[in-house]
Amino acid sequence: MWLQKSFALPPVRRGFHLVTSQVLEQIPQLGTVRVGWLQIFIQHTSASLTINENADPDVRFDFETVMNHLVPESLDYVHTLEGRDDMPAHVKASLLGPSLMIPVADGRLALGTWQGIYLCEHRDSAGPRRLVLTLQGEAS
Repeated sequence: MWLQKSFALPPVRRGFHLVTSQVLEQIPQLGTVRVGWLQIFIQHTSASLTINENADPDVRFDFETVMNHLVPESLDYVHTLEGRDDMPAHVKASLLGPSLMIPVADGRLALGTWQGIYLCEHRDSAGPRRLVLTLQGEAS
């Protein structure tokens, strides 16, 4: 079975946002897959995706703190046409990456107990973010 779907996440403030439930809402067919994978791809260059701790909200705050320390807005960037947060957002997005590949087992994402899917929004005022989901697997 192959399935591909695009959808938009609503705009969110800059930071790290759990979106696992929004992704799962888009692919009810996941429940029919015995073994396979789900690829999630973000169609933007100033936001990214990652998997990490899904329980303690302090983790999300700390992620933002670390990323701002690693990629400060105060550097002398050349690409500044879209604002002072744009080039740092591109760098952060490249560091974390545009896609995730998650195994599917018995109709569920094979995430660990404390793992969740994050939208990493690196812009101060971004619009909706478009994701492409590609599900491939063997049906039950």
